[in-house]
Amino acid sequence: MKKITVHTLQQMKQDGEKITSLTAYDYSFAHLLDRSGIELILVGDSLGMVMQGHDSTLPVTIEDMVYHSRCVSRGCERSLLAVDMPFMTYQDSPEHAIRNAGRLMQQGGAHMVKLEGGNVMAETIHFLVQRGLPVCGHLGLTPQSVHQMGGYRVQGRNKDQAAQLLNDAHILEQAGASIIVLEAIPAELAKSITGQINIPTIGIGAGKDCDGQVLVLQDMLGLYPQPSPRFSKNYMDNASGIDTAITRYIHEVKTGLFPGPEHSFPGIAKAKTTTT
Repeated sequence: MKKITVHTLQQMKQDGEKITSLTAYDYSFAHLLDRSGIELILVGDSLGMVMQGHDSTLPVTIEDMVYHSRCVSRGCERSLLAVDMPFMTYQDSPEHAIRNAGRLMQQGGAHMVKLEGGNVMAETIHFLVQRGLPVCGHLGLTPQSVHQMGGYRVQGRNKDQAAQLLNDAHILEQAGASIIVLEAIPAELAKSITGQINIPTIGIGAGKDCDGQVLVLQDMLGLYPQPSPRFSKNYMDNASGIDTAITRYIHEVKTGLFPGPEHSFPGIAKAKTTTT
């Protein structure tokens, strides 16, 4: 069984093959996703909501992420494992970020760390990458900034925001990010970003033209007791079991059936970068 690496995901983008990703927070589900053929497993700080019952990701600690990452890593034989850096474990300085990222990789078994933010995080991403730590960026709706954004709102719907997001994507690529998650932005903007950068984009509420898709596992299995976001889909509907639901999700992402228009957002059609 060939191990998925950042180079595998890069080759998939070049070949036009869609990348599949789901979250996991424990060994059993990680093993199931790995066996099903998911390329990228994400231990998201979404665990604060779906596992711990908080109303945001902000209370999640680095100890929480190390613990859940360690559990998930034991179920990953093939999949690439990316792990979120929680709120205030990387924002203040690159030196603080590398200490916490190092814990996620050394103690938690992560293959890659994910952090939120655009241009302001470029120095930190470069600092980590130069020291051998692969990084996944995250643009658009960044849940750790929920209070600044005034709630879980679609981002990039006006020209200035769209231009900034496209510019940020170029900056994160130049800083050394291996992949970028695009969350809750207009589908046409995500298409523009995906076409203009050389690293893979993973969409969640960002339309069908991203290089891959990710969903929160509890949403796509209908397990989370709170309302699921518009961009999600319950794959347990008419499924005989969890295996079947995950297989359907993989098939629909690979063939372009998911996400459909009903899982996407309209908005700015095109944006131009301001980078040189």
